Amino acid sequence: MIKIVIEGSPLKEVLNWPEAYFDSLVLVDKPIVFTVGTAEVLGQFTQKNNELIVELAQIDGGGEGVLPAIAKVAKYIAKLKQLDAISCIVHAIDCAKPNLKLRAHLEKTGFIIINIPGKGEAYYKKITV
Repeated sequence: MIKIVIEGSPLKEVLNWPEAYFDSLVLVDKPIVFTVGTAEVLGQFTQKNNELIVELAQIDGGGEGVLPAIAKVAKYIAKLKQLDAISCIVHAIDCAKPNLKLRAHLEKTGFIIINIPGKGEAYYKKITV
């Protein structure tokens, strides 16, 4: 079993962070780079109205459960902040080196390709919390 660590903190610990940590470190509505397991991730997280928006621009490495770990953290944040939904945007359409396993995983888990105003085509999935 591979232990998932996010920026040096075990997933179990991250899922117990107080709301203030997420407000100051994650929900900054600016691109951030963070590590999940062996992957380096470029993403952006924001809260708009009653929705958490998770946008992933690049994932280098990984494969040991990076997306499920990010999903668990997103669901925890949404629950903590009493949000109604999570909008997930993954920019994996026009990659120089496309990850076919990632694309297959996204499609298998219900992501669809849509044109997002101001962002272009991306994989998208809305999750009701």
